[in-house]
Amino acid sequence: MSNYIFAQCDTVELVKKYDTPLYVVSEDYIVDRIAEIKEDFIEKYDNVWAVYASKAFLTKEMARIVNREGIGIDVVSGGELYTAIKADFPMDKIIFHGNSKTYEELEMAIINEVGRIVVDNLDELHQLNELAKKYDKVINILYRITPGVSIDTHKYIQTGQVDSKFGVPLGEDRIYEAIEKAINSSNINLLGFHFHVGSQLHKNNTHLEAIEIGINVMREAKEKFDFETKELNVGGGFGIKYADSENRKPIAFFTEPIMEKIISTCSKFKLNMPKIIIEPGRWIVGEAGITLYNINSVKEIPNIRTYVGIDGGMPDNPRPSLYNAKYEAIIANKVDEKPTELVTIAGKCCETGDILIWDLKVPKIQSGDILAVLSTGAYNYSMASNYNKIPKPAVVMIKDGVDRIIVKRETYDDILRNEV
Repeated sequence: MSNYIFAQCDTVELVKKYDTPLYVVSEDYIVDRIAEIKEDFIEKYDNVWAVYASKAFLTKEMARIVNREGIGIDVVSGGELYTAIKADFPMDKIIFHGNSKTYEELEMAIINEVGRIVVDNLDELHQLNELAKKYDKVINILYRITPGVSIDTHKYIQTGQVDSKFGVPLGEDRIYEAIEKAINSSNINLLGFHFHVGSQLHKNNTHLEAIEIGINVMREAKEKFDFETKELNVGGGFGIKYADSENRKPIAFFTEPIMEKIISTCSKFKLNMPKIIIEPGRWIVGEAGITLYNINSVKEIPNIRTYVGIDGGMPDNPRPSLYNAKYEAIIANKVDEKPTELVTIAGKCCETGDILIWDLKVPKIQSGDILAVLSTGAYNYSMASNYNKIPKPAVVMIKDGVDRIIVKRETYDDILRNEV
């Protein structure tokens, strides 16, 4: 009987070595995705840049890999920035995002000379200018704009619609007020604009719609203030395969029409081509990861449903509860056996909504079998919690078939260490 092999490693043997639940991440997969970005985007076009959207998955080791492979990183909090600092990531290759950065986070970014700060609102601009004067710095910024486009994804991961908490709205000339204030701020260097339309996208049309809007802002800024846009950051959100109905598109599916659109529209309006930045996160790491669980119990409700209880769930993967996210999974120690049953994978939390997968086809299973949930590299470890006082799993990285621990398994003492 064969076991499930992931990244050249026997997953059942990994469980014996590291226990469950267990996040497993393939470094080889990550490196391959970054190589694709280099070949089909960075090396194909002039004056472009790619940064890894680290909120998808960030550890010190992940930051080191991204740095070694030669792309930048974007962070959205003081904690993510601190992780990058501790991993010796070059500060000039960091973009700091976030719709509600604290004064302390902005100060931290300025002291450490972060390469770019994406400004979300005028209050933030005011704070930044004050801090920049305090530390006698000139800060590079982009304005995040809200392009007002609708996308085909869950409403909780839409970010570019008119009613969005992110970015400077384009109505009532708000963006032009913001541009003028930045230009007139002595310690601010406005480089250009950023937008992000949403996540887990399998179409490229919304990026193209947003580009049209973004370049119109560039054109107006040129006409009103003689401001030349130096950078345009078109975000990421490129989708991956979670279920059979989805497939990860090559990076060129997004970047080729994006670049064609930008080149033609800039030419049409006689604008200089800015540096173009993309921010893939999930696309780089999502399919690089799996999560392994022990099956604790099999509970049959006759003629209704069979619940399979695992030793994890909502705390290590909240996405099904948050977004109704779909996952595929296999029984790692029975990959050769034919699926004969339909079961529901239930997490161990005291919540009715802690269901990882509804209606999964599996072979005959029992307590002690190993479940492997696929495509959990993005937004699983990074969103994990200690709900119900459950310790967070360990993270194992695999390179060339050799496994190594990059995050230790939490203990109960770890959970209680800050309690008094």
